[in-house]
Amino acid sequence: MTEKPLTAYKVLTGGQFAALERDGRFDGAPVDLADGYIHLSTAAQLTETVDKHFAGQDDLHVVAVDLAAHGDAVRWEESRGGQSFPHLYAPMLLETAVAFGPLRRDADGTVKLPVSG
Repeated sequence: MTEKPLTAYKVLTGGQFAALERDGRFDGAPVDLADGYIHLSTAAQLTETVDKHFAGQDDLHVVAVDLAAHGDAVRWEESRGGQSFPHLYAPMLLETAVAFGPLRRDADGTVKLPVSG
């Protein structure tokens, strides 16, 4: 079995990101609330997630989340294409964000990962 990444990524709209900064927590987008957990992606899954679920949207932000800080609230579950995705069964806390920034892409269209200062 391969080791799971220690960091996962959440894409937020501008309004959701502003609420995370203001409130110190994010309880979930409508799809998260409907499913009962916050959908996260690994670095390898991020571009496909953005292309599939956020196509044509502007003012998006990527938050890198420390999965270990959420402990047992993180579960790896099979989803799109049989891939194992990290799902957060708790609010995402600003204090567990290790980096964040506006969504940007490389020349080949790959989503750039946010870097901390």
